[in-house]
Amino acid sequence: MNATAAKPAPAGLVPLDDALKTLLAHATPLGRTETVSLLAADGRVLARAETSPLSVPALDNAAMDGWALRAADAAEGAVLPVSQRIAAGQVGQPLAAGSAARIFTGAPVPDGADTVVQQEHTEALDGGARVRLLKPVKLGQHVRRAGEDVQRGATVLRAGERLTPAAIGMAASLGLAQLEVAHRPRVALLCSGDELREPGSIAPADMPAGAIFNSNRYTLHLLLRRLGCEVQDAGSIPDAPGATVQALSCAAESADLIITSGGVSVGEEDHIRAAVQQLGELHFWRLAIKPGKPFAFGRVRGAHFIGLPGNPVSSYVTFLLLVRPFVLRLAGVEHVAPPALTLRAAFDWKAGSRREFLRVRRNAAGEVERFANQGSGVLTSLHWADGLLDAPADCDIARGDAVRFLSLTELLA
Repeated sequence: MNATAAKPAPAGLVPLDDALKTLLAHATPLGRTETVSLLAADGRVLARAETSPLSVPALDNAAMDGWALRAADAAEGAVLPVSQRIAAGQVGQPLAAGSAARIFTGAPVPDGADTVVQQEHTEALDGGARVRLLKPVKLGQHVRRAGEDVQRGATVLRAGERLTPAAIGMAASLGLAQLEVAHRPRVALLCSGDELREPGSIAPADMPAGAIFNSNRYTLHLLLRRLGCEVQDAGSIPDAPGATVQALSCAAESADLIITSGGVSVGEEDHIRAAVQQLGELHFWRLAIKPGKPFAFGRVRGAHFIGLPGNPVSSYVTFLLLVRPFVLRLAGVEHVAPPALTLRAAFDWKAGSRREFLRVRRNAAGEVERFANQGSGVLTSLHWADGLLDAPADCDIARGDAVRFLSLTELLA
């Protein structure tokens, strides 16, 4: 990208980083917790750190099938009598010097043994009564040491982490049957616009002129569910001041966060912003980004409020960049910043006065290509893309330039 001097955001617009800082400053974790079974804990946020009640492994054990012995007895070509057979779940007898024990993966290494020789490097003699060592042996090989994975008393799961199948498997391996998790944030979702129609309510061929199907309701609802929220779907709000105030007031009674789509711009039928100011306060309005300028954040009585743009791409992008980290922090997640990759652009781009998030996709060469039409209403660009390219304001991009790439897979995880 061509280096240019940093310029202030256009007048009246809030830079994205400042907006995110304000959002997170207000996102105090809700603090409500509940205890759930392991199978109900996937994707939930751990409320209390868990320490291990035992060491893993509890005892030294074999890393593969073979023979347990003393390294001092294991000269190449040596023949040792086999004194015992130890399967996983069994504890053998102390091993006599000059002998070997037949052992299987996961079985405890008997006292007196310090090494395991894999069966491929041996020859069984006399029906397994003796074993010949065919290769040199290294002290301690193929032995998993007690506690090498987890030490008793060690913190294994940290408060504030989103639980994954691997984390839950770890809890199960330590004998934990339940985990204390944060309650799901309660989010009321409302869409604004007399032009909106619900899919299935009318045949596409019968749509009135100017009407559109309400796609935002479905994308936002599912995005919130992916973040583990309890979604209170209130449907659409008519474009009327009184109905808007009533809908927001009702939503604030039971929600931690109210999210609206549309109605926060400057049109005569955009009533959301005025209703929020009547019922509470706005912390900021309008962002210095593209797409997504008409974004609002404030409070409606006891609930947080976020007003998203009505254009579907603007709504989607600002959700990923701002709503996602805010909701995760409400739920108690500590680290909310998405990882970014540095890739190469496979196109030229003329920058504008606002920071822009382009819908892009990686090609076979590992470079990023952009969708041809970057309009804020072009939902096909999101369906096509596998990431967003963070294009700074007033900084042109040339083919081959290093660019900042945000993976949609990471943002939607």
